[in-house]
Amino acid sequence: MSRRKTERQLNLVICLLSTRRHLTAQEIRATVQGYAEADTESAFKRMFERDKRELRDSGIPIQVGTGDAFSGEEGYRISRSDYELPEIELLPDEAVVLGLAARAWRHASLGEAAANALFKLRSAGVPVDSEAAPGLTPAMRTDEPAFGPVWQAVRDRRPISFDYRKPGQERAQRREVEPWGIVNLRGHWYVVGHDRLRDAQRVFRLGRIQGGVDVVRTGPDVVVPEGVELRSVVSQQSAVPERTATLRVRTDSAHALRRRALRVVPGERDGAGSGWDTLTLPYTDTGGLVRQVASHGSRAVVVEPPQARAAVASHLAGVVEGAAAAEEPGAVGAAEGEDAPARGPRSADQLRRLLMLVPYALGRDVRVPEVARHFGLSEKQVVSDLSLLWMCGLPGYTPGDLIEVDLDAAKETGEIIIGNADTLAQPLRLTADEAASLVVGLSLLEALPEAQGVEGGALKRVGEKLRTAAGTAVSSLADAVQVRVELDEQVAQTQRRCADALGAGQRLHLRYLSGYLDQVTERDVDPMGLVVQDGHTFLEGYCHLRRDVRLFRLDRVLELTVLPFAAEVPEGVGRRDLSGGVLQRSERDALVTLVLEPSARWVTEDYVCESAVELPGGGVRATLRTPAPAWVARLALSLGREGRLVLPEGLAEEVRAEAERALRHYGTPGELVETTSSPE
Repeated sequence: MSRRKTERQLNLVICLLSTRRHLTAQEIRATVQGYAEADTESAFKRMFERDKRELRDSGIPIQVGTGDAFSGEEGYRISRSDYELPEIELLPDEAVVLGLAARAWRHASLGEAAANALFKLRSAGVPVDSEAAPGLTPAMRTDEPAFGPVWQAVRDRRPISFDYRKPGQERAQRREVEPWGIVNLRGHWYVVGHDRLRDAQRVFRLGRIQGGVDVVRTGPDVVVPEGVELRSVVSQQSAVPERTATLRVRTDSAHALRRRALRVVPGERDGAGSGWDTLTLPYTDTGGLVRQVASHGSRAVVVEPPQARAAVASHLAGVVEGAAAAEEPGAVGAAEGEDAPARGPRSADQLRRLLMLVPYALGRDVRVPEVARHFGLSEKQVVSDLSLLWMCGLPGYTPGDLIEVDLDAAKETGEIIIGNADTLAQPLRLTADEAASLVVGLSLLEALPEAQGVEGGALKRVGEKLRTAAGTAVSSLADAVQVRVELDEQVAQTQRRCADALGAGQRLHLRYLSGYLDQVTERDVDPMGLVVQDGHTFLEGYCHLRRDVRLFRLDRVLELTVLPFAAEVPEGVGRRDLSGGVLQRSERDALVTLVLEPSARWVTEDYVCESAVELPGGGVRATLRTPAPAWVARLALSLGREGRLVLPEGLAEEVRAEAERALRHYGTPGELVETTSSPE
């Protein structure tokens, strides 16, 4: 049934493209092959209405006009000016950045739309190379299940409703929102809009949406107020530090706190070079300060203000008490981390493939394996598509009217030879998703120094050309989805120096703060590329310390030196496969389990969990995999009474013991009590 439906819809497209006047429904029924299957008038009407709707959903513009001048009956046609992709001429530097923009979505939900956009552009003769500039890897992540329906709602200007759980809430609350746009900030996606139930502007993090998102299909379209700057609205959610605290920290410890400190005063050292330094640290709220200090255990102590000192002591006491608590109640419900049911193939997929394939193959040397790789099909399925194409053509459907396909060549040599298909010779214009995916991808490139340095402002030029070719609707959608990597000047300078070394092929020396451990290491690195993902920029390179390829987050590079000799990546060593993200998990990594109170559910939002299972009362049992269990111990120390580490038991006991050591520093308010330094 699906094959016959695709054949009928393709014949309908060819018919409506080739007619110079509007054809009535009855003329279409009598002319287009496939509608003879409808035995009754009502069956034909249902079939024809469904076909029109699905074609329009696929981006094919069916016009309605007067088909019969005497009766006034409606008629239908497809205007070539609306159907065909307008001519786009790209300069070589513009083609490079456009290929990079499409690559940004390669492993995300809009990857198919971006790839199809390039396929159509190549069909129109635009020389886009998606593998250009191999040293750059822009990467977008859209892991939140809510991203897809929220994107569609923003695209279609439709209201949405969903269950949303704010940090600290035991239960999710229902929200009805008129979405204005989506913003990616520091690697997280947010939807900005008008909350109908609260009659106010609100920002919602997509990772905190519980369950599905309902899109309201009836009623007026959402209207975005003039002058709303989406990114500013989201950025305003971050508070500015207003207070300072005095801390004492162990020598060569608490490096994350040292980096944020306004002032660091070295203290006296003992014979082994150990001692305490004094930090002046800015902070916004006491709770945040407490979590940051507690995560360093006995290596960091709050001296003042007294309220913060008392809060840390209470927090650490909660860690000790939680470690002694009984096992948590039994888990209920399904794991949040379970995969959603796979979406079955849509009936329109094959039709869109064929409408893209015909203009791509005409006049080009195209092979079956190439098409199979692009569309994620087997070579057998591609040949099946070609055999369907062979049965379609202009009304009349004589041998001279049908599209010519050399099936023997496709089966025997893999060569795709198509002829007599002038009606479909021009590629279909970009859909809203396809064009917007490229325009939004371009905005991500603004953080890359190589993209910024393209002569003549290629980023700006190609963005304007895409918007002109795609129309005002796409421009509106692209403006409603904002992605940008925000760098402070120090990180930006580090990035520029990495880019220069990459271009010159020089080795780098890094003084680097580990993301897992409170530890600074010295690394010699042969740069291989720059990666932008999750709101951060990474240097990818061969690390001589680890003798393997590693990713270094640039905001954790404390010092960078360009060495005066060439980088030499060992033969056979290649760049990482980032299809699973920057964080590379392994079966060799340790499994750890935390029991989280409702207020600590953010852990499941910020970190990739193997499973996240609901508990009675709104809590969650989270299991995650890590190569550095000591990092999870620090996380558990930061949670206090909001969560506890339960497995493995040995690590849980280490957390309790470290909390007890830290508590000894708070014996007398304002007094620093010396204790034996915990092992490194």
